[in-house]
Amino acid sequence: MSSDGNKKQFWKRNAAKVPGSIQHVYGAQHPPFDPLLHANLIKAGNKPPPATPGKPKKATTFQEFESITSDAWDVGDDDDELLAMAAQNLNIEVVMETANKVIENHSKQQERQRQDETTEPGQGEEDAQEEVAAEELEEEEEDEYLRVEEVEAISPDASFASQSSPYADSRLVKSHSEAPIGSPRDAAGERAGLHRQRSLPHRPPVIPLVARMADQNTSGTPAMTEREASRLDKFKQLLAGPNTDLEELRKLSWSGIPRQVRPIAWKLLSGYLPANAERRESVLQRKRQEYFGFIQQYYDSRNDEHHQDTYRQIHIDIPRTNPLIPLFQQASVQEIFERILFIWAIRHPASGYVQGINDLVTPFFVVFVFEYIEEEVENFDVSSLQEEALRNIEADSFWCMSKLLDGIQDNYTFAQPGIQRKVKALEELVSRIDESVHRHMQQYEVEYLQFAFRWMNNLLMRELPLRCTIRLWDTYQAEPEGFSHFHLYVCAAFLVRWRKEILEERDFQGLMILLQNLPTMHWGNEEVSVLLAEAYRLKFAFADAPNHYKR
Repeated sequence: MSSDGNKKQFWKRNAAKVPGSIQHVYGAQHPPFDPLLHANLIKAGNKPPPATPGKPKKATTFQEFESITSDAWDVGDDDDELLAMAAQNLNIEVVMETANKVIENHSKQQERQRQDETTEPGQGEEDAQEEVAAEELEEEEEDEYLRVEEVEAISPDASFASQSSPYADSRLVKSHSEAPIGSPRDAAGERAGLHRQRSLPHRPPVIPLVARMADQNTSGTPAMTEREASRLDKFKQLLAGPNTDLEELRKLSWSGIPRQVRPIAWKLLSGYLPANAERRESVLQRKRQEYFGFIQQYYDSRNDEHHQDTYRQIHIDIPRTNPLIPLFQQASVQEIFERILFIWAIRHPASGYVQGINDLVTPFFVVFVFEYIEEEVENFDVSSLQEEALRNIEADSFWCMSKLLDGIQDNYTFAQPGIQRKVKALEELVSRIDESVHRHMQQYEVEYLQFAFRWMNNLLMRELPLRCTIRLWDTYQAEPEGFSHFHLYVCAAFLVRWRKEILEERDFQGLMILLQNLPTMHWGNEEVSVLLAEAYRLKFAFADAPNHYKR
């Protein structure tokens, strides 16, 4: 069968699964989006036909209210400092050194692991003692905010479950995943496993000991290592002051935030709370009252003619949000999500509700639930919480999600231009950093829009376990323009991470199945941290280098 025939047959069978297909509606206020048609139009140099403007809706009391309502935050004296801090970049040299150190340490650990398999038992014990001594020396080097001990926290001593590479140099442009991986026999075994079931990892899941179950399952509170306890103390000391140094908080948060302080750290990093500790309680009280004022006045309008389509789409999408996690299948949680999404949609008529925004509520909700519980969250019954706590979680989730979306709203306006620009930028970037992968995609006529649309629309939440998304967002909130600009480099690093599997596929259908079902269910903190280090290296090399990459 011809290549075009394979593509048509694939899209026909998988139309309901592919984001943007005719059967996969992206929001009540948006027309269906066909990525294959759109990609072909762009490839041919034609612009997509303009959409027929809809019939203007009649003015309503709420629309009059909305026109004079702004989502701008009230700016006080302390908030000026907060906003100024938000515009500052991290120390590039320090973070660059850290990114290289993460990858170098990870590669050295892989080499040690292979050597351990061939050494005598006694020799293995001596090596372990040497590693302990080396770690003790590293802990004394604390001159910069991302110190070696924090690098070790980023890259704990555990194997990268689906990769074993001796690569350990410090190239800025090429990804470490381009290095030869494993033996031919190992490659054949991984390929066979991948064909058996794309959604499963190549090997049995490996839970890193240093990452802890709390990082793997977003639950549980096992005893911390000394290094984890030391990092937690640094966060607590920083947050205990009368005015939190937001720049220092970003520096600490880039390499991950301990679960115990993540709720307050996220609220500060997002701009929801002021740096001044005395003003926080009054700000929380005011913003929470404001949110429930919206609910009281406007939530009943969800069944009105001009809002019912939006509410219907939200009501359909909520049960699909993380369907494998029991927490999100509870009726009370789904009602909370419906209120959050509906109020956000009617306060932002330029975009309205678009499918995919529902996913963006979940990390905030989970993190803010942890503020009130110690046990696991996946099966937690939220009805056991006091009503006031549940209301606080709902309001805080709404405002922090709103702050996130303020920076990427063009992803969700008509025709989603922000996503289309980012997908095009991703294609250009990959063509520079890994020409083999880029040419392979071209050879089999795979358009980036066909798989990366979802990566941009859902911020990789459909590609990674929720625990990994939460860790990823620690860095996104610490990085300037993390959800908009830095996410592009994370997607590039994520794609090239699978270069071996991509290059093994020899047809359009196989590539699309792979790219829509990447085996990440076993991923934890270490894999995400290596991904972030690679992404930062790419940003450092390309963000301000127009001769290499044009944004």
